[in-house]
Amino acid sequence: MPEVIAAGHLSKMATSHDSTIQYQFITNDQPTDLNPLLGKHIQLRYTGNIACCHCGRATKKSFSQGFCYPCFKKLAQCDTCIMSPERCHYDAGTCREPEWADQFCMTDHIVYLANSSGIKVGITRVNQVPTRWMDQGAIAALPILRVATRQQSGLVEDALREFVADKTNWRKMLKGEVEQIDLIEERDRLLELADGKIAELQNRFGIQSIQFIEDSDVYEFNYPVNEHPTKVKTHNLDKEPLVEGVLQGIKGQYLILDTGVINIRKFTSYHVELSA
Repeated sequence: MPEVIAAGHLSKMATSHDSTIQYQFITNDQPTDLNPLLGKHIQLRYTGNIACCHCGRATKKSFSQGFCYPCFKKLAQCDTCIMSPERCHYDAGTCREPEWADQFCMTDHIVYLANSSGIKVGITRVNQVPTRWMDQGAIAALPILRVATRQQSGLVEDALREFVADKTNWRKMLKGEVEQIDLIEERDRLLELADGKIAELQNRFGIQSIQFIEDSDVYEFNYPVNEHPTKVKTHNLDKEPLVEGVLQGIKGQYLILDTGVINIRKFTSYHVELSA
């Protein structure tokens, strides 16, 4: 019989950047090492309970990856400007939680290029480097600009995505169908194309608010994957509360089983049992 090795309310997997990325399964804030389970048969069982990751109340449905509906409606971290930073309304005095925004939005952000399913542009807080890229399943990433606030980084990203994608093709990422890209060469090309718009933003916010990063090395990532799927079938705990199969790999926030893949982050706050 499989042995339960972790149980509790689920959080996104934790990562550490090493020669091969190390993953931990997190339940009730307790870590369980996942890399040793590669090649083994595992089971993931959803018990039917969900508890909001912010207030802890029981909820029948998870909103915005782990929140109950009241928290989803009142918290700044669930507002639309988190997904679209250029729509920040802090200066208008209508931020849901100004103190939270002071800590998370009014701080330095990185604009970066990454290669997860092809080149893309994105933004992240400085303290999320390099975690953000491992969560995306990127094989390489390069910081290109350091920006003073989340809104300003969103405006810079908006200027760049006229010339480059800002989304990951997660199916292509999981299949491992990713070509090598010279990110430094792409950085130089894209910054030249967007030079006028970035200069306008520097004039608007001050040149110190948007600074070019000229000396960063390219980050590279190697994932613990024994075998990539040729066809991507997804598991959904809402439809099948018991997911099982041989763990063939871990990439981004996905477990890759011989029976399909499952996005662990999607089921944040679900109460689960992991057996092996």
